[in-house]
Formats: sequence, C-alpha cells, structure tokens
Amino acid sequence: MNEYFAYLRVSTVKQGDGVSLEAQRDAIEAYAAKHDLYVSQWFEEKVTAAKTGRPLFTQMIRGLQRKEAVGVIVHKIDRSTRNLAEWALIGELIDQGADVRFAHEALDLRSRGGRLTADIQAVIAADYVRNLREECLKGIEGRLKQGLFPFAAPIGYLDQGARKPKAPDPERAPFVRLAFELYASQQYSIRGLLAELNHRGLRNKQGKPITTGCLETLLKNPFYCGRIFLRRSGRSYPGIHEPLISEGLFQTVQGMKSNRQQKRQTRHNHTYRRILKCAACNRSLVGEWQKDRVYMRCQTKGCVTKTIREDRIEAFVKDALLGLSLNDRQFERIRCMALRRLETTDGTDMLKALELRLSNLSMREDRLTDALIDQLIDKETYRSRKDAIDIERNEIRGAMRDARSVDDRRASVLRFLELAKSLALHYEMANPAQRRQIIQNAFSNCIVRSQNLSLTPQKWLREPAWTVSVLCGGPVRDRIRTLQEIQPLLEIVDTPLFHRGGNPQ
Repeated sequence: MNEYFAYLRVSTVKQGDGVSLEAQRDAIEAYAAKHDLYVSQWFEEKVTAAKTGRPLFTQMIRGLQRKEAVGVIVHKIDRSTRNLAEWALIGELIDQGADVRFAHEALDLRSRGGRLTADIQAVIAADYVRNLREECLKGIEGRLKQGLFPFAAPIGYLDQGARKPKAPDPERAPFVRLAFELYASQQYSIRGLLAELNHRGLRNKQGKPITTGCLETLLKNPFYCGRIFLRRSGRSYPGIHEPLISEGLFQTVQGMKSNRQQKRQTRHNHTYRRILKCAACNRSLVGEWQKDRVYMRCQTKGCVTKTIREDRIEAFVKDALLGLSLNDRQFERIRCMALRRLETTDGTDMLKALELRLSNLSMREDRLTDALIDQLIDKETYRSRKDAIDIERNEIRGAMRDARSVDDRRASVLRFLELAKSLALHYEMANPAQRRQIIQNAFSNCIVRSQNLSLTPQKWLREPAWTVSVLCGGPVRDRIRTLQEIQPLLEIVDTPLFHRGGNPQ
C-alpha cells in the first residue's frame, strides 16, 4: 500500500485549542479510507501560511523530495499555503510525480483543468491574506490616530482591552519612573542602574529580573512620556494614556544616552562628584579614597587647590542651609499668601493660552502635511518636524493637566514649604543621592578655594527671595500680583526630590 503524508494547519496557537485541527484530521481520515490510502506520518502545524519558512511544512516538502512518501493529503488548498512561493514548491513536486490531494476539493492535479483550478484557488488564498493585511493595517492606523496603542502594553502598563488606553501598572510603574529619575541623576550607568532596579525588586511580566536589553528599550521608549512611536515605520503619534514621566525628563535621558562621553560605570559613587568646582581652574573636583576617608581633589597639574575632605564639605553645606531656612514668621506669611493666591486663581487664563498654543500646533501640522503633499519637503523632513510638533503638544498637555490640578498644586506648595522650613535637617537625614539633589536645587555654584567651600544660593533662595517683598512685589503689598511670582516654588516642587511627598528620609 502506498504511503502518504497528511498535513494539518491553523494560523495561531489559540486556534489550535479549538476544533479546527480535529475537523481537518477527521476529513483526511475519511478521505483516506474512502480511497484506500495509508497515512504514514502526520504533520500538524500552528503557524500562519502567509509567510514562508514554516518548519513542519519545509520538513514535509523535503520528505516528498526524498521520496519518503508518494504524496500528501491536505484538507483544503488554503490549509497548505497562502503564499505563491510555497505553492510553486508544491507545483514542482506535482511536476516530479508527487500525488498531492485535497480532501475537501475533488481536483485531479494531473490534468490541465484541475491544475488550473487549483492555481486559481491558490491565487485567491494569497490575495485574501494581502487584503486581510491591508484591513488590519487600516485598523491599526485608526487606533494609533485615536491615541491608542493596539499592541501589548510595555512594562509599567497593563492592557485594559480593545479600544481602551493602557493603564499604569501599580506594581511596576513606580519602578519605571524611578529608572528614568535615577539615570537622569548621572549617578548610574546602565549596568549600575540594572543592578539597582533588580535589587529593589523590579521584575518583568514573567516574574524574572529584567535584562540589559529590556532596560535599554525602556529608557528610549517615548510611550512613558505620552507618545507612541513605531520603530518600523518611524512614525510618532500622541497617546491618550497616562504618562509616567514628563517630556523634559525623557529628553534629558535621551540626551545623556546619546552622549558618548557619558561614563560607562560608576565605580565610586561619591556624594559630591561633578558638583564642586575649583576656583583656580574651574574644573570639577574628583573624589579619592585615602585612609578610609573621601577627599575631593583637583586633578589639574600645578593647581593651587589641593584637596578638601568630605566631612568638611558637609559642615559647609549644613551651615549654608541653616542660613537659608525659613523662620516661623516667614513660613506662616508665605503659606497664607500662597494659599490665598491658589484659591483666587483657577488657571483659566493659563488654560486659554495653552489651548491657543495647541490650536496653533494643529494649524502648523496641517501646513506641514500640505507641504508634504505638494512635495515641498521630503518624508524625512516631514517626520522630524512632525516629531517636534508631537513633543511640543505633549508638553502643552502636561502643562494643561498641571493648570487644572489646583488641589495638587496647593498640596505641593505646602509640602515644599514644610521641607524648606528645615533644609539643614533634611540634608542631614538624606542619603547621598538625595543630598546631591538638595545641593543642586539650593545652590547654583559650589566653588572650592584652598580648603574652603563657597556656596552661592539659587536665585529663588537668595535674600530677599524668601522675603514677603519679593513674593508680593513690594514691601507693603499683601497680595501676589502674578502667577509668575510664585512659579519658582512650583518649579522646585516638581523636582524629583520633592515629588510625591518629597520627604528625603
């Protein structure tokens, strides 16, 4: 009795859990029994036939070429293949004498008419896949234009179902936000950041520690700041999902990653690295371990500045912060004025200005599209300018969210004032990374002369910046005139140190 192969196929593993494979097997067994054929080997595959390279199909073809069977039985033509390249392989086997049969179609492939009918059905099957692909791409494009991401949610987000935006993952979203903030602090290389995140407990969706490639992909994915970017097409879309980080933080991280001079590995993560400047040569002091202590040393040959010990630096910083702390009278008056100002403004004017900017962006985008259609610019120029517009739109939407959240701003201002009341105490209780944040937020220049440290307060901390006259606009005015006069407070609140509660302990 002649031996035949039998080939079964469904497009996905999920379809394999249904009854399709079982129905195909029953039909082939009935056909073989009716025509007195013996099936020596079954090939069951759960792969789409739109593309070439199916492993079991290739194995079956090679077996027929080696004459391991006289032919093959398939349920239908579209179960064998849906692309013309593999149909051509089947045609070559038929020309070489292989007996190819289809249980569902009564076709005699050894005749001209049967071969022509089979070729037409194969072309129709291939065209069906092409049409289906085009319709799927249209649906995906439509979802992307709506601001939806029609693919699996990246780490830090959860899928909410069809036609719904991705939602932040309460378990992993804080780790994603932390990854960007730690890398932007310039205290971690990729390897160091990976070790830190895995140590803190970040795991992927399979419950395993993340890899270097996963972290690299995470840090360059604009999805976390509210934009959807497709690497294959190079196109960007504004998303409607909740961003985990700001556009500014994302751009900061991208700038650091593109900087080839960025340090690859931080071996000794000294608290004051890249903060102190030499007064003589204006170069950063470098930390060194000597006799179980850290010394910040100027590396310029012949420089008059030699070293300053870390504990001495801490003493200078504490003294400077004690002089910048608010007393009870200043704290109470600034608190009352800030609350009164926030109660009397709802951000309406700011929202109108932001909405106008958003409308102008839409007009610019329309003109840019017209220029592309009229062939005044090429596609690369269009995409780069379109990405810039999307980035600006994302920043405006973030500002609009901030303008609407008056309650959040009120709470943030109060938290900041409480922290500013005892800066020196918070500095003393902070860890090294948080101490760096306090110094960078409080001082604009940290200059070392001999073994003394000169600290220049930031503009928002200088006297009389903490006095009532600066916030009110005059020595006897008891109200804030413009929102810009309280903006320094809001900007400092938005820094990573004071974000989400801000307690550096």
